[in-house]
Amino acid sequence: MLRVTDRGLYCEAGDFHVDPWRPVPRAVVTHAHGDHLAWGCDAYLVAEPGRAVAQERLGQYASRVEGIAYGEVRTINGVRVSLHPAGHILGSAQVRLEHGGEVWVVSGDYKTAPDPTCAPWEPVRCDLFVTESTFGLPIYRWPDEARVVRDINAWWARNAAEGVTSLLFGYALGKAQRLIAGLDPAIGPILLHGAVVRMTELYREAGIALPPTAHATAMRESRRDAVRGAIVVAPPSAENTTWARRFGTTSSAFASGWMLVRGARRRRGVARGFALSDHVDWPSLLSAIEATGASRVWVTHGFTGAVVRWLGERGVDARAIPTRWEGERDDAAVMEESARQDAAVIDEDARHDEAVIDEAARDDAAVIEERDT
Repeated sequence: MLRVTDRGLYCEAGDFHVDPWRPVPRAVVTHAHGDHLAWGCDAYLVAEPGRAVAQERLGQYASRVEGIAYGEVRTINGVRVSLHPAGHILGSAQVRLEHGGEVWVVSGDYKTAPDPTCAPWEPVRCDLFVTESTFGLPIYRWPDEARVVRDINAWWARNAAEGVTSLLFGYALGKAQRLIAGLDPAIGPILLHGAVVRMTELYREAGIALPPTAHATAMRESRRDAVRGAIVVAPPSAENTTWARRFGTTSSAFASGWMLVRGARRRRGVARGFALSDHVDWPSLLSAIEATGASRVWVTHGFTGAVVRWLGERGVDARAIPTRWEGERDDAAVMEESARQDAAVIDEDARHDEAVIDEAARDDAAVIEERDT
C-alpha cells in the first residue's frame, strides 16, 4: 500500500504521500513539526486539533490545510484514510490506511505516556505498522514524569531564591507547552521566548489549560527586575545567543530524552538536564508495537537496527526504511536544514533544466543546419 520514494512514503492507490519530505500534490500529515510537514504541497490533510498549528507553521500555504476529526474516514481514490491520536503534540496523529483488504498504520512521532497538552495515544490494529524509533535502544527508559516536573520546579525555586533567572530550553512546539503546563506559577513569572509565544497561544485557543505567561523580551525591556528569579522557556536554538546573555545571571537547563545519557548535559553546556521526551522509550515502543497486532513492521526515524533485530528474533517481519531526518531535533534547525536542502534541489533542478534546454537547442541547430545544407 505504501512505498518509499525520493519524496517519502507514497500511497500509489490513493495518489498521496504521508509526511512527505518535499512538496507533493497531496500530503496526509501526522503533525506540524518541521521534519513531518513539508512546505509547498498543494493540499494537506491533518487532524483537526492540529490544523491551526499546521496553518501557522505553513504561513502562505495555510489555506491549503484541511482538518478532519480523529476517527473520521476520508476516502481518497478508493483508499480509506483516518487519523487517530498519537499523543506526541497537539493534533498529532497516526495515519490509518485501508485498501484491498489490508490495514496499514503510519505512527508519525508518538508517546504512550499521559500528557495534559494533547489527546492520548490510541492503539490502532493493523497488518503493517510504520513506527518511529527515535529512542529505540534499551538504555532509554523514562523516569516518572511527575518526579521530573518536581525536579524542574525545585531547580527553578532554588534559582529564584538566589535572584537567578532560569533558562529552560525545550522545542518550541509541543515540548515547551508541556513544560509550561507543569510549571508552578507561585514560584515566579513564567516568561516565553518569541518562538514559543504564538504556539502557546494556539494551545490555549484549543482549550489546553496553561498557567499565565508573558513575552520574555517585552518583560525584560520594560522591567529588568521582573526577569530576576523568573523562568524563561525558550527553544534550544536560543542557547548561547546574545538574546540569552541579556538576562544577566542565569542558570540553564535542557529538557529532552537525550538528557538520560551520561555526558549529554555536559556536551550541551547546561547546568541541568531533565529527561523528558515526547517520544516512546524502549519499553513503550515495544508494547505499542505489540498492541497494534501487526505481523509486519517498518522501522524508521532513529535507532532502527536494534528495533528490527529485537522484532526479528521474535518472529515479526521487520525492516528499516530510510528517512530524510535523524530523530528528535530542534525544530528551528530542522526547518533551516530543510530550506537549505530544498534550495539545493531547486538549484540542481535548474541546472538540469538549463542543460536540457542547451542540448535541445544544439539538436535544433544541428537539424536546421542539416536541413539548410
